[in-house]
Amino acid sequence: MSKKYKIPVLVLNLKNYQEIFAKNALKIALEAQKISQKYSIDIIICPPNPLLYYLSNELDIPVFAQHVDYAKIGSSTGAIVPELLNSIGITGSLINHSEKRIPLNQIESIVKKFKELDLSSLVCAQTVEEVKLISQLDPDLIAIEPPELIGSGRSVSKVNPNIITDSVNAANSVNSNVDILCGAGIMNSDDVKIALNLGSKGILIASGVVQSDNWDQKIKELVSAFI
Repeated sequence: MSKKYKIPVLVLNLKNYQEIFAKNALKIALEAQKISQKYSIDIIICPPNPLLYYLSNELDIPVFAQHVDYAKIGSSTGAIVPELLNSIGITGSLINHSEKRIPLNQIESIVKKFKELDLSSLVCAQTVEEVKLISQLDPDLIAIEPPELIGSGRSVSKVNPNIITDSVNAANSVNSNVDILCGAGIMNSDDVKIALNLGSKGILIASGVVQSDNWDQKIKELVSAFI
C-alpha cells in the first residue's frame, strides 16, 4: 500500500472547539486547502465525526477521522467502523489520541483493518516506550504527544526536545517505515522548525491554529517552516 500523504505533513485536529461549529469547520478547512495547494505542502484535516461526510465532499485534501472503533459492520450502534469511513471518502484516522485512548490490542486490530482497506493510520503515543511498541504494529504515522503539554502553549520541541529524537530513534530501531510526527503545545514556525530539525516528519496541531485570531495567517506561518 502506497502512502496517501507526502512528508513533511501538517495534521490539523479540529477537536470539538466551538470556533469550528457549523460551517466554520469548512471555512478553516478551505483556508488550509488553499495554502496546501499553493505551497505544495500536505495538510490533513481531522474534523469532528458529524462533519466527516460534509467535509470529505467539499475538500480535495485528505480528511481523517478523529477516532475509529474496532467494531463490526451492522449491529454496532454508536461505533465508528473503518468500513464506513472508507465508504464516504475518508482517507484515515487518528487512533489512540490522548483524549480517546484505547488498548494496544485494539490499536493493532485497527491498524491491520486499515491496511486491508487502504486507509492511513495515525496512532498517538504519550511516551517513547509507547512509540516503540506501536511501531511494531506498522502504522503509517505515529504522533508523540506528552499529555501534560497538549493545549498548554508550551511546545514539546522546546520543553522536551529529547522525546522527539528518542521517539524517532525508537521507531527506527523497530520499523524505519513509520513516520514520526510530534504534537503538544506547538504554536509557531519556530516550534515547527525545531521539531523538523530533531527528526520529526511533521506536526499534529489543534488549539494553536483553531483558537488563533487568524486561521489563514497562522497556517501560513506554520507551513513556512516546511519550505
